[in-house]
Amino acid sequence: MSTEPPAGGAPAPAVQLSAITKRFPGVVANSDVNITVRAGTVHAIVGENGAGKSTLMKILYGMQQPDEGTIAVNGAPVSFSSPADAIRAGIGMVHQHFMLADNLTVLENVVLGSEPRKGVALDFGTARARIAEISAAYGLGVDPDRLVDDLGVGERQRVEILKVLYRGARTLILDEPTAVLVPQEVDELFGNLRDLKAEGLTILFISHKLDEVLSVADDITVIRRGTTVASVSPEGVTARKLAELMVGSALPVPELRESTVTDDAVLTVSGLTVVGADGRTVLDNVSFTIHAGEVLGIAGVEGNGQAELVEALMGIRSCNTGRIVLSGRDITRATTRHRREAGIGYIPEDRHRQGLLLEAPLWENRILGHQTSAPNVRGPLLDRKGAKRDTERIVDEYDVRTPGIDVNASALSGGNQQKLIVGREMSGSPVLLIASHPTRGVDVGAQAAIWEHIRRARAEQLAVLLISADLDELIGMSDTLSVILRGRFVADHDPATVTPEQLGSAMTGAGRED
Repeated sequence: MSTEPPAGGAPAPAVQLSAITKRFPGVVANSDVNITVRAGTVHAIVGENGAGKSTLMKILYGMQQPDEGTIAVNGAPVSFSSPADAIRAGIGMVHQHFMLADNLTVLENVVLGSEPRKGVALDFGTARARIAEISAAYGLGVDPDRLVDDLGVGERQRVEILKVLYRGARTLILDEPTAVLVPQEVDELFGNLRDLKAEGLTILFISHKLDEVLSVADDITVIRRGTTVASVSPEGVTARKLAELMVGSALPVPELRESTVTDDAVLTVSGLTVVGADGRTVLDNVSFTIHAGEVLGIAGVEGNGQAELVEALMGIRSCNTGRIVLSGRDITRATTRHRREAGIGYIPEDRHRQGLLLEAPLWENRILGHQTSAPNVRGPLLDRKGAKRDTERIVDEYDVRTPGIDVNASALSGGNQQKLIVGREMSGSPVLLIASHPTRGVDVGAQAAIWEHIRRARAEQLAVLLISADLDELIGMSDTLSVILRGRFVADHDPATVTPEQLGSAMTGAGRED
């Protein structure tokens, strides 16, 4: 199909979706959606989690078929019965949760399912040259011979982009591409997108991060409750206005308001040192205290010891030296189960890998990590009725939008999955909440709800350890702020006076002498 314009006319739209409707049992995911995507542009589609964005993109990629409506690519009507049909039409999709085999190289992942051949043999030489050519042309900087297991999140995303380019895609669908990236990686991604656009490619950018959308998009379509409600240009709209279009209310602001900090030490960590399997010190003599009613925020570029700190506090990773005291009790050698029972709640950074069983119903997910505590047990046995009743309570109190508690967790949007986890971890009157990226990958509505739950729990004397890549969230939701760099706490800041720029400088070690 050609994108050449007819004589004297403008180029045909790269993609045109007309009156798309998609129904599932008990829910209408898309209703009369209309979107026109200009060729050679970045077209953002924004909306709350659960607004229907991902369903719409799965329809465009051939993963699902619409009940009503039509699709045109480069001006020609198409009907996709599978992703293979979409790929043949020049459409590629990079999913929010990467689909890479960690034990294979970049080259092997890229050609998987599309292996080049010379006669009956695999032609890896040609594939390697083609990957190097694409990587250089679009500034992706991908080494075809590296093992995917050794790559960071930003590098993995570039491999996913390279996969679809290798298959000849001219229109790329990026589903929440910045959800797992730190700010530096977001900047790199946006640079890649501008390079792709300069070469004539079209990008469909699915997001709910409004500041990012405004900085990278040429056109913006807003979806609310499954239907398109507006199409705007970045020049003619503000983040606040976009938020109002998305959720019907103003953009939420992270803030704690009045102080609730007490003198009662809940968690005291002294001289904590952790050495990794490779002999490298990943936590170096870390000490801090969190009091009842206090939120301690930890700022740092990802990979500087935050994950290891959380694992050490949860008993997932052994510490080499140091002491951990919870409410006056030494838990340094306690098991993860005993730490849970002592009152530690835990919101993990990756809800799919660490927080949920996606193919299990919501009420079973309510039990995870709390299988020895009421209302999930009665005597030595699991109490299904108790767990189900409490899941209903969580769904109600935390506004988890679901047809029922017997649906699998995979059926929920990301924001509703996260609200379920927050509700579970706030249950049972914990004394300490470890919140690792609690609003990562959720929309402004779910973000505001999670902040409000943290504020309420803090007012009831919960101690919170908050780790986030969102500097505005850290500044707004912390009573005290510490910066971690190469496994050490290197600076403390007052959230009332520090700026994101100052935090960013401390996070990268600018101006420090080592």
